[in-house]
Amino acid sequence: MKLFKSADLIRKSKYISRDLSWLRFNYRVLDQAKDPSRSLFDKLRFMSITSSNLDEFFMIRVGSLYNYLDYGKERVDYSGMRELPFRRKLLDFAHRFVNDQSLIYLNELKPQFEKQGFSIRRVEELTEIELKKVEGYFKNTVFPLLTPMVYDSYHGFPLLMNQVLAFGVVTREKAAGEGVPVSATPDVEKGQERLTFVQIPQNLTRFFEITRKDRVVFVPIEEIVRANLHKLFRNVEIVSADLFRATRNGDFTLEESEDIDSDFIKEIQTGLKTRKRGRVVRVEVEPDASPYLMSILRERWNIDNGNIFVIPVLLDMKGLNQILRYPSFKGKGAKLPASVLPLSLPEGAEDNMFEYLKHHDVLLHHPYNSIEPVVRLLERAAEDPHVLGIKQTIYRLAEDSRVSAALLKAAENGKHVSVLFEVKARFDEERNIREGARLEKAGCFVIYGVGKYKTHTKMLMIIRKEGEKVTRYVHIGSGNYNEQTSRLYTDLSMLTTNDTYGHDVSEFFNVITGHSQPDDYEYLITAPRDMRQQLIHLVREEAKNAKKGLPSGIVIKMNSLEDRELIDEFYKASRAGVPIRFIVRGICCLRPGRAGLSENIEVKSIVGEYLEHARLLYFHHGGEARLYAGSADAMVRSFDRRIEALFLIANPQLRREAILILQLNLLDNQNSYLMREDGAYISQRPNSGEPAINIHRDFYRRPDEAQLAQATPEGLLALLHDQTAKRRQLVADEAAAAAVAVVAPAIEEGDDFGQGETITDAEIAQEADMAATVVDE
Repeated sequence: MKLFKSADLIRKSKYISRDLSWLRFNYRVLDQAKDPSRSLFDKLRFMSITSSNLDEFFMIRVGSLYNYLDYGKERVDYSGMRELPFRRKLLDFAHRFVNDQSLIYLNELKPQFEKQGFSIRRVEELTEIELKKVEGYFKNTVFPLLTPMVYDSYHGFPLLMNQVLAFGVVTREKAAGEGVPVSATPDVEKGQERLTFVQIPQNLTRFFEITRKDRVVFVPIEEIVRANLHKLFRNVEIVSADLFRATRNGDFTLEESEDIDSDFIKEIQTGLKTRKRGRVVRVEVEPDASPYLMSILRERWNIDNGNIFVIPVLLDMKGLNQILRYPSFKGKGAKLPASVLPLSLPEGAEDNMFEYLKHHDVLLHHPYNSIEPVVRLLERAAEDPHVLGIKQTIYRLAEDSRVSAALLKAAENGKHVSVLFEVKARFDEERNIREGARLEKAGCFVIYGVGKYKTHTKMLMIIRKEGEKVTRYVHIGSGNYNEQTSRLYTDLSMLTTNDTYGHDVSEFFNVITGHSQPDDYEYLITAPRDMRQQLIHLVREEAKNAKKGLPSGIVIKMNSLEDRELIDEFYKASRAGVPIRFIVRGICCLRPGRAGLSENIEVKSIVGEYLEHARLLYFHHGGEARLYAGSADAMVRSFDRRIEALFLIANPQLRREAILILQLNLLDNQNSYLMREDGAYISQRPNSGEPAINIHRDFYRRPDEAQLAQATPEGLLALLHDQTAKRRQLVADEAAAAAVAVVAPAIEEGDDFGQGETITDAEIAQEADMAATVVDE
């Protein structure tokens, strides 16, 4: 039996499910692992990323779903499905993804290992000399760290750690005889099976490395343990030993509190512990696992086949990163080009940024432009005797952060330093708490978050006394103050001494560090204050102009598009005739190209060498373009639960640079995927006669005069109309439409992939009652 109504709901809904859309994004990342133009090492890197992404997805998004299921709370997905039918659909699609991921690894990647000078081997495939090395490693390093944990009538079920490889070992006692000691539990019947768990220590490397003349052999740690399990289970028979890995719910919610003190920090730390103890939402296990083991896991963890993923390849492919880091293979992946100077920062100006910024604004487009001008400005501010103070928000820091070091130095030099550390930055909470404590000890004024809101905005202000005047040097952008990720993420930021930005940012810092409610900002749009309403106003203005027959247009680049109120306004603008283009990397809940709803909306996703992280919003505004950049996506959490800021790009030269960035994003045909009305994506490639455009390479080249001349509101609008005409012609061409590659299968196809569970009465009842009561946002 299938849940036909669920499939029908998915097709008819004017919204795309957030979670199903995210799984499609991971399919686009997986597509990079098949790209024939990439080296094997780059393909392995993307394979590792898909595994890491899926881990977080199960911990947070599937964990969130189970918060509803376990506590009997109703939830209606954007697709219209209630919680139980949606769980089935979501896990069904996740099973398909894992199956496709495994096939790519087995059929496309693993066969290339030997040619590239390495292999992954089991213990029994090693030479005698290599076996001795492995045995020595096990005896001296691994064995002392292993702790068998039996589960029987004398021992409770052990706490198995989140996302740690473990063996479930089924044993039975041998018949009594010579040399067999008396059992420690004498009332256990002979021949009765017992279950013991052996977790693999997390502080050991995933592979034991063996160097041969012509290659490197990587032996998985789990295979070394498997081959030596008999040393942990002496004088008993090992019936089976199966490797598995459990993922627990990591979606914990903090109680709302306005008290930013040590108790608040303790709440965060308590939440971190729940990630280790949360309910199990997924079990990955190798094929043909013991039915006895699996029945116990099902019962103890209240899971079914939907939660169990049989993995015929390497469990937890994040371990592939060790191969990429091996000295002989460093540099065999894609080489990052050297950064280029920003268009608005001439050569030599960086030597005296304080002086240059007094008269010029600078737009930085990372990673093509280095983050060095920002970091060096901060480092010089820490030493400059004229600098009075520094204020900064911090979300994620690099290891051995130069940013943190500069703030410490500034405090040591007697400057006023205020830092807002966001201790709710997922998976970076502990580091931020630690770094915040260091800065506090050095004399910095440290704020650990703002009550119930997560501070996601990225701002820096340096206050410098220059003669009789005090100048505010402002940096604001979309990316973190992280020197490492700034080379891997695309982001936009701006440096300026413009008084209007200085005033707005000063007011904003007063809001987030004190108790202030400014009347208005001139260049900032902020959340949770009124970002949603201001963006809705901008969209409605475009719709009004379209209805009057005036030029109109919207182009938005962001990570995620999920907020339904704003999506509905985009639908209204589309019906009014506004051409709208979205460049959305990940989640997109808007359904493009539907007749009578969104036929003037097109959505593309760019996934390639870099993680697209910039947010850039263009509104034609009657030819007087309004462009905003900043930290916020169009998500409920961004508008209602986060402190965010978008800044107006007011400088005409910087506005032209931003328009050029959007134009090249729209023209890219090497990293782009076009979203269909059904939510699937098709890989975009150049049409006949079109040049290949790869923004992850082309942005390293300075634009020519012709490109700059077209970087105007009129030029961007002309590009929108030109692309619309071409795309409609392609859609009309059935042969071309049939030839394109669809990335990921249609979501509404099939049920029960890898699950094999009978449809429950509760699922059927929820299908019959799809009234929206609680909407998960």
